[in-house]
Amino acid sequence: MDIKELLAFRQMVTPMIIQIIFWVGIVFIVLAALGTMTQSFLAGIGALIIGPLMWRIWCELMIVIFRINDNLAELNAKAKSAPLGDARD
Repeated sequence: MDIKELLAFRQMVTPMIIQIIFWVGIVFIVLAALGTMTQSFLAGIGALIIGPLMWRIWCELMIVIFRINDNLAELNAKAKSAPLGDARD
């Protein structure tokens, strides 16, 4: 990871942070589901199954957005370096 790229906002740190946030979120979801089980066992089991799945989907969507950005930046760099007639390749 190049520090100049980070400081110029050409490389994103958020995808790495999202992975950390994912695991922290999983811990909170499991704890909340266990707390819910004390009041309603079925609701707690549902939260334990559905919660991490939905959280994973949300985090993956955030990472996809950043990968789209990376791919667009790569395509832009290729288009700038290609001669005018060869941009389709």
